[in-house]
Amino acid sequence: MKLSQFQFLLPKEKLAQEPTRWRDECRLMVIHKDTGEIEHRIFKDIIDYFGKGDTFVFNDTKVFPARLYGKKEKTGADIMVFLLRELNREQHLWDVIVDPARKIRIGNKLYFGEDQSLVAEVIDNTTSRGRTLRFLYDGSYEDFKEQLFGLGEIPVPKWVKDHVNEDDIENYQTIFAAHEGAVAAPSAGLHFSRELFNRMILKDIEKAFIPEHMGIGQFRRVDVEDLSKHRMDSERLIISEEACQVINKAKRSGHKVVAIGTTVVRGLETYITTNHEVNPYDGWTNKFIFPPYEFSIPDAIVSGFHLPESTMMMAVAAFGGFDNIMKGYKLALEEGYRFGPYGDAMLVL
Repeated sequence: MKLSQFQFLLPKEKLAQEPTRWRDECRLMVIHKDTGEIEHRIFKDIIDYFGKGDTFVFNDTKVFPARLYGKKEKTGADIMVFLLRELNREQHLWDVIVDPARKIRIGNKLYFGEDQSLVAEVIDNTTSRGRTLRFLYDGSYEDFKEQLFGLGEIPVPKWVKDHVNEDDIENYQTIFAAHEGAVAAPSAGLHFSRELFNRMILKDIEKAFIPEHMGIGQFRRVDVEDLSKHRMDSERLIISEEACQVINKAKRSGHKVVAIGTTVVRGLETYITTNHEVNPYDGWTNKFIFPPYEFSIPDAIVSGFHLPESTMMMAVAAFGGFDNIMKGYKLALEEGYRFGPYGDAMLVL
């Protein structure tokens, strides 16, 4: 398929800047991929489609406060540093993006905090925008991490809202977040509430968790028309033996496996056995799923409404069928569905 096939006009007002008051009361579009039928429900109705033994698979990564604002040495110019991942704990090395990048060079010092108490030195230029920073800190690692994250803000994408607030600290985090390492929230999981989890227990619906630490690669613009030539950024993925047992038990017994979000879809399809089961895995994945694609694990997926030409939208189209998903997106725009991580949700089964 071609990139241009995933283009559509998304008015800015369709992007939700805040979530619904209650996580599980956003709108839910249900697409039946075999018939093309579309239903309009409320998200907490999702369990009406599943029963005993069906298994929901969640990404329990935890978003950290990855966006820092500081000053450049000598000039005092404002800079924004986006922390991507920690490279070396002992040396306080971080892979980052700096904006504006063009005047930030190796050897430059950057200062953070009102008293400029946290200092970093640029030690490498990895890409045209990327940098490696060494934070100059003499205290314990725990104190350094506390100060670093204390200066950072939760990285709600700028295309969602220009300024984050205190509510975003809770809103842009799933209730089951456990493993720190993501710079973007697995948005499909944001709709699950504790009340909904309790109702899942009453219906004997199982849960499995596989952390995949989302980077900004999923939001990177695809710049090739031929999708087979696009390369995804790698993300850390951990699938435990325990998660495999839960997921594979559901598959063997004929129950449904429901992938909550496209990161889970990618994770489940990264390392599978020849008899279509999930293997334990601790490594990196750059799996890129787009139509046509033959799935091995998920029987249903939950997703949000994504940006035009996004890799997340492509993964959903690969599962639900291109025509079905494009029809769903067109209907979503007509019916006032809200797009983006704080928007509404889609169930494809």
